[in-house]
Amino acid sequence: MKNRMGSRKLKFLHTVFAMERDLIVGGQAVMEGVMMRTPSAYAIACRRNDGSIVTTAESLPKWSDKYKWLNTPVLRGGATLIQSMALGVKALNFSARIYEEDIKAQEELEKAKDLETQAAFVEGTGDENFLKAPVKVSMPQEKENKAKKMGQSASAVGSIIFALGFNILLFIVAPLVLTNLLFIGLGWAQAPEIAAGAAWWEMIKAYVWKIKLDSFGSWVSFNLIDGLIRMVFFIIMIFTMSFLKDIRRVFEYHGAEHKTVFTWEKGLALTPENATTQRRQHPRCGTSFLMVVMLVAIVLFSVINFETTWLNLVVRIALMPLVAGLSYEVIRYAAKKESSAIFKFMTLPGLWLQNITTQEPDEEQLEVAIKALDESLKLEPQTA
Repeated sequence: MKNRMGSRKLKFLHTVFAMERDLIVGGQAVMEGVMMRTPSAYAIACRRNDGSIVTTAESLPKWSDKYKWLNTPVLRGGATLIQSMALGVKALNFSARIYEEDIKAQEELEKAKDLETQAAFVEGTGDENFLKAPVKVSMPQEKENKAKKMGQSASAVGSIIFALGFNILLFIVAPLVLTNLLFIGLGWAQAPEIAAGAAWWEMIKAYVWKIKLDSFGSWVSFNLIDGLIRMVFFIIMIFTMSFLKDIRRVFEYHGAEHKTVFTWEKGLALTPENATTQRRQHPRCGTSFLMVVMLVAIVLFSVINFETTWLNLVVRIALMPLVAGLSYEVIRYAAKKESSAIFKFMTLPGLWLQNITTQEPDEEQLEVAIKALDESLKLEPQTA
């Protein structure tokens, strides 16, 4: 009876929201689960080792209602990106905690089996009937929850800082330095003047500290090569990660997320049967967004022509919010049916790359993605 009531409630929600199929939904794959986001809420669903699905859901603050300027095109992209990063880290932390709990439960189960076959004696006694009793030290629940929340917040902040630093180093600093060295090696840029007997670190500094090109046309080609190297780095990173077993599982849940979103957008009932037939490649995917970011960066960075490398780095980093905002608008418009061919073309590399970042999910993974979307829709304001 309870299952029937729950099924009827979900069908009612799907009917209510069928009138609002322009409601933009999206998500992210996590460890053995999916995070789904609607405009006013998000939900995370993860599959435990015992086959059950554990969920958490929460309403999202409507910053755009309080701060109207956040609805401005380009600016809204930066705000959405920041919120998406925070939600992504929160979702990953939740899935990691569920994963750790499953491992801990498995270890405790194995220990319990060992205790059934091995008698442990209390030190200092030979009485076989006097067995050791496990001692469990526990914190008060309130303090434990508070400490756990503080730890999760600190972990989220640390993860965001590390991710930003790593991405700046790999996708901004390294391509810029390598491009400069390549141009010097090919004779397309002036070699630095190095004093006789200079130390090795002085030679390295001389080669990477300044970029000496002859004309604006050279700067355009320099930024083109810089952007291509950045793309190659990204593709290599994604391709090598796809061979890891755990990452491939995440890519399968990524495919489940996309199929579920397509099912919702087409107005179909949210069932594994309907989701199975949908495509894995979605134009609003984060993979497509990152590829568009790189294309927009090539165009925008072409106007930067400082000789000093550190100035180029500073300006590139400073322009990243603008690059992200413009890329968000491209992705948002390209997902619409009436968008022009140029916008469709700009998202093609990302769609091709999704052949790697999304893999075919099974029915159980689709159930998890659908559960996440259902829980998120429950918190969405309902209109009759």
